[in-house]
Amino acid sequence: MESLNSILLTRLSRFNLVELAELYRRAGSATTVIEHKRDIREILPDASTHLIQALKDIDICREWAEKELEYDHRHGIEPICMNDERYPQRLKECPDAPILLYFFGNTDLNQRHVINIIGTRHCTPYGRDIIHSFVRELKALCPDVLILSGLAYGVDIHAHREALENGFNTIGVLAHGLDDIYPRGHRETAQKMIHQGGLLTEYATRTQPIARNFVQRNRIVAGCADATILIESAAKGGGLITCSIARSYGREVFAFPGSVHSDFSEGCNNLIRDNGASLITSATDFIKAMGWDDAIKLEQAQQRGIERTLFPNLSSDEETIVRVLTKNNDLQINLLSIQSNIPISRLTGLLFTLEMKGVIRAMAGGCYHLLA
Repeated sequence: MESLNSILLTRLSRFNLVELAELYRRAGSATTVIEHKRDIREILPDASTHLIQALKDIDICREWAEKELEYDHRHGIEPICMNDERYPQRLKECPDAPILLYFFGNTDLNQRHVINIIGTRHCTPYGRDIIHSFVRELKALCPDVLILSGLAYGVDIHAHREALENGFNTIGVLAHGLDDIYPRGHRETAQKMIHQGGLLTEYATRTQPIARNFVQRNRIVAGCADATILIESAAKGGGLITCSIARSYGREVFAFPGSVHSDFSEGCNNLIRDNGASLITSATDFIKAMGWDDAIKLEQAQQRGIERTLFPNLSSDEETIVRVLTKNNDLQINLLSIQSNIPISRLTGLLFTLEMKGVIRAMAGGCYHLLA
């Protein structure tokens, strides 16, 4: 019922996305929203007149929603509601997060490290070389990373293909429904991604890839990730929009510099110059800036053997994590984030510190275990 009602509410997405997300958060579920569709201001006192009227008439879309859900079930597509633990918790923190996502794949959307790699649709040999070397080096230094992009021409498709080649899970965020793939030439890569990552969209089937959808989907690319990495960009482009959204969400933004004579490095160079992105030249630069060199440090510490102190000096946030795990041990990071009220982007660093102190241990499936 929640999936059906969430699909039904997506018909209101033409309205203010922040307003719709806030309504869902206050209600706690799409089902509650539908139950109160005629007295919605009891949940959201400042709800707009347009939203109130649309909710009153929403049942005319119920047959459409039922057909959509039937199609999803028949084709292995997972509708993931905002209150579902599978929902990307990083994205959930964003004010304009979609109340429902459609997912076709086999990976966890709440992995410990998540990045997106974006850029121009006219990727040059220089850009392809950067993607190749960056992803390969990243695999050696920090192998547990989920890589997102938009399955578009240029930087996007090269990022997905390098991720697949190097054994990373990779997610394509689409600007249309999952009943088709655009561009058509990327279908073979998309098929591989379904078994090594997946495809993600907020759009129902039969939604066409129109221009405004690409701009809107950029917030999902930015919101699902800890960091945005811009490879190449002209002075204006979708990659710069995604970087701007990522900064508005408080996420890290990085860019590779290029020749001052290259049109497709102008956007990156300008962004770095204007302090809109941190300059990086390698995966080593990136993981040091993110504090993700813990993968190397932790492995070395484990080889030496981590000795837990009887009374480790814990920060208040670390103590909060320990209290949560004391009540409910072996939690996945997304649930730990919810129960501790600590954003995943900050939680990952705290969990590493606790591992180094010998307080917790990372387990299979992205779970964390409090040591006795």
